[in-house]
Amino acid sequence: MKTRRILAITMALALTAGLAGCGSSSSTETTAAETEAGTEAAETTAAETAEAEDTSAAEETQAAEGTVYKVGIVQYVDDASLNQIEQAIEDELDAKGAELGVTFDYADYTYNGQADSTTMNQIATDLVAEEVDIIIPIATPTALIMQAATEDNQIPVVFSAVSDPVGSGVVASMEEPGSNITGTSDALDTEAIMELIVAADPDITTLGLLYDKGQDSSTQAIADAKAYCEENGIEVVEKTGTTNDEVMLAADALIAAGVDAVFTPSDNTVMTAELSIYEKFIDAKIPHYTGANSFALNGAFCGYGTDYELLGTETADMAVEILVDGADPATMEVRIMSTGIATINTETAEAIGLDYSMFESMVTELIETVTAEEFE
Repeated sequence: MKTRRILAITMALALTAGLAGCGSSSSTETTAAETEAGTEAAETTAAETAEAEDTSAAEETQAAEGTVYKVGIVQYVDDASLNQIEQAIEDELDAKGAELGVTFDYADYTYNGQADSTTMNQIATDLVAEEVDIIIPIATPTALIMQAATEDNQIPVVFSAVSDPVGSGVVASMEEPGSNITGTSDALDTEAIMELIVAADPDITTLGLLYDKGQDSSTQAIADAKAYCEENGIEVVEKTGTTNDEVMLAADALIAAGVDAVFTPSDNTVMTAELSIYEKFIDAKIPHYTGANSFALNGAFCGYGTDYELLGTETADMAVEILVDGADPATMEVRIMSTGIATINTETAEAIGLDYSMFESMVTELIETVTAEEFE
């Protein structure tokens, strides 16, 4: 009896051990299978994730290609230079839109402030309410108003034709404008214009300065002109005006003062009055040197500085970089377009009897024009 119990116990232990052994083997095989299945599942998940990401990227690309961007364009006032810039901006936006498969809708959001701050502030309010994607102000006064209107909402602003972006307070610096604003500058090389004046008339004794004190674009250029004249013993006569009538009276005063030549920087107030004053200077045989080619188009003897068509094109390109490529205006360097282009009105030059052949070696390009209201 005792022997059978021991045997039974022994057999039971053996059976238990055998079952335990079988159980261990099955568990190991199951774990291996589960691991393999888990690996396959992980690989499948990774593949599905990658595929999903590719699909998402493709959908984003397709969405980008069909995107409509609302672009606000704000013109300061009608004049030949600023109108040329606006047209160049619109042409480039159309070209880039066709190239990228997107639409830049500016037609519904283009305004002209007519040099009136109340009107421009209302335009700014309207553009913010319209939730435009970007605002492109043309000229310094417009840029300042659009800058103020977007401080809270941070709508990107890309200005065009701001002569002194830092001095006027539009940007913090040329390299890193800061906040939501950047753009292009038509900064004027005033000394180069002074050199043209002296080259054409080495005996000049008196220079008239004609500008609008309220135009920030004139401030630095006038200061530079005064400094040059002081260094070179040239007397300065200043006359200013804020309206067409005032500019006409200022022109009369300069003629009465007997100045040998007149200088005007890229001043929009005088620009709009040029067609009303150029014949006065012609009759007095006084050459009018200015900071933009549009002055020469409108009758002034010489317009020196930037190609405004290229300026407008570059402005539009910067707007596209922000809208499509995601560039940050705060860190986009303000782009200064190359100057050195002299535009001479040949009809005016002939009428006042002034030889300008010496300019060819002093400028990067010499362009001849005749009097007209707008560029073709």
